[in-house]
Amino acid sequence: MHSRTCPWESHHDDMPNNEFLADFVLILAVALSIAVVFTRLELPSLVGFLLAGAVIGPHGIGLIDQSETVSALAEIGLILLLFVVGLELSFAQLTQLGARIVLAGMIQLGATGGLVAAAVTAGGGAPIVALLAAFTVVHSSTAIALKVLADRKQMDALHGRICLGISLVQDLSLLPLMLLLRGIASPDAWTWQGVIRLLLQSLFGLAVIVVAARLLLPAVLRRVVAMRSREVFTGTIVVVALGTAWIAGQVGLSLAVGALIAGLVISESEYAHAVVADVLPFRDTLNSIFFLSVGMLVPLEAVIAQFPFFFGTALALLVGKALVVFAIIRVLYRSGRVALQAAVALASMSELAFVLLRAAMELGMVDVPVYERFVAVAVLTMLPTPFLMAWSEPMWSWWERRFAPVASTPAARSDREVPHVVIVGFGLNGENLARVLTATGIPFVVVELDPRRARSAREQKANVVYGDATRPQVLRAAGVEHAQVVVIAISDAAATRRIVSQVRHLAPEVPIIVRTRYVAEIEDLRRLGATEVIPEEFETSVEIFARVLRLLRVPRNIINAQVDLIRQEGYSMLRGLELPRQTLDQLDEILAATTTESFLVTRDSPLCGHTLRDLRLRKETGATVIAIVRNGKPITNPEPDEPLRAGDILVLVGSHQQLDHALQRLSGPTFDR
Repeated sequence: MHSRTCPWESHHDDMPNNEFLADFVLILAVALSIAVVFTRLELPSLVGFLLAGAVIGPHGIGLIDQSETVSALAEIGLILLLFVVGLELSFAQLTQLGARIVLAGMIQLGATGGLVAAAVTAGGGAPIVALLAAFTVVHSSTAIALKVLADRKQMDALHGRICLGISLVQDLSLLPLMLLLRGIASPDAWTWQGVIRLLLQSLFGLAVIVVAARLLLPAVLRRVVAMRSREVFTGTIVVVALGTAWIAGQVGLSLAVGALIAGLVISESEYAHAVVADVLPFRDTLNSIFFLSVGMLVPLEAVIAQFPFFFGTALALLVGKALVVFAIIRVLYRSGRVALQAAVALASMSELAFVLLRAAMELGMVDVPVYERFVAVAVLTMLPTPFLMAWSEPMWSWWERRFAPVASTPAARSDREVPHVVIVGFGLNGENLARVLTATGIPFVVVELDPRRARSAREQKANVVYGDATRPQVLRAAGVEHAQVVVIAISDAAATRRIVSQVRHLAPEVPIIVRTRYVAEIEDLRRLGATEVIPEEFETSVEIFARVLRLLRVPRNIINAQVDLIRQEGYSMLRGLELPRQTLDQLDEILAATTTESFLVTRDSPLCGHTLRDLRLRKETGATVIAIVRNGKPITNPEPDEPLRAGDILVLVGSHQQLDHALQRLSGPTFDR
């Protein structure tokens, strides 16, 4: 029977080396298998690590007995986890997110923590347990939420930016929460003297670490980088991460706090990206061990025996956190769809909960059985999150069809009854289009859901409708029925499809131009009614292609014909699809078309004074002079007896080979008369 101990508890029995190696190899093999399977399933590997740990651990089938060595590896994995969390955090990012997202994150922390603490207290829990529960529940799993958002290409969508911002606020709260936890666990924490002493001690420790890091790290990293040795650079980073964690432990802080501080300090340096690139392989490998060891803590027997309790608690936390986030986002952004997508992404507990729980256990606030129950609930909240995020858009569509009231259509403004352009989304593309329309005097209306971007549009004197363009009422307010064209330039693929469908329903004849990031969405958008779909993936390739042809002296009209042909076929050529025979014939005709070239007659050229008849270009090379530009004015179809002057520009037409021969003849020191 395996002992029910925490993986971080000390074991004084020496483990034989072969047993350790066998356990370590098994853990790595399981981690690799999970990573492969879950990557193919497009699911976060973290979920697989937790499940696998529960199965192979001492509470499962017992393949792995929790040992001191494996626990030490998990400890290193935890330190590197928080080190990279610190690297990826930046106080500068908060200023870029905007006050609304930061406010949403702070309200979420306070509201969720307060509700959890109140619920635990009402259920008879001790105040310390209530505070610990509040601290551990407020965070959401960044590893799961952001991974799913990135895989679904929704990081630049509004709900993706909201999730990123709130996650950033949550992660930054870890340090003060850990300091508060340490203070609460102190025997004299409930006296003013004790609070002040602990606060000063913690601040002193933080100040020592931060000042030392600020003064020493930049100089050390500069010297290491100057050596141009990747091995030395990587080794230095590992020493900095583990060394700072050790120093933090010596001044009374936890190892995890030290690693987080080290990451935060380096994140402000110019070497942050290089550090992340070098640490990631270590972090990912050791973190898999950490999450596997966390999964080993899940008391499967207790979960099965008391399944209603664990399931009910996890469900209550998921629903409660989702409702809190939904209410906050709904009030701040006035969109139920965005609020639901953000709510389900942030409803689970976080991997940072394990950090706080472990710190609480080390401080003696909870014992192993209570710790394991917390872990079990946290794991149960994480498991359904990827699936809930995938179902959020269909869930909202079903809700709208079934229950959402149909709002009355606002009266259209008179200036929106005249022909105009509707721009959905005021990001980079929408803003650039608005500037061009403003310069050309074409009226337009911007539809934007992000308050910051809506405010930016108003500052540029744009006519703005603030609201969710997936709602027909908002589109009517923008006057899509009277629009000359509707341009959709947002980064949310699901919302884009709904907007196209709504616009086509409200205005069957209006042209719809859609900007999308991925060519895979072209067919769906066209089927829904989009007139033109512009994928960023291939438009860059098309632009490079066009510029190459210009450098090859292909005429602009020929280039435009080729580009139009590529776009008409839905970028089939660039997608590796076989083009229709008719299209290939058209392409052959274009490629076989003539091209043009120009030639400057210099002051010392032997051509000066001679006529076009003297040059005999057409007879000798096949190329033809179709115009002469003289003093900035073109002479089209010049007469054969037209004499050439210094400064004349000859415009020639012909095939590539003919033009090459003509240029050689014109550039020669003499020519045959």
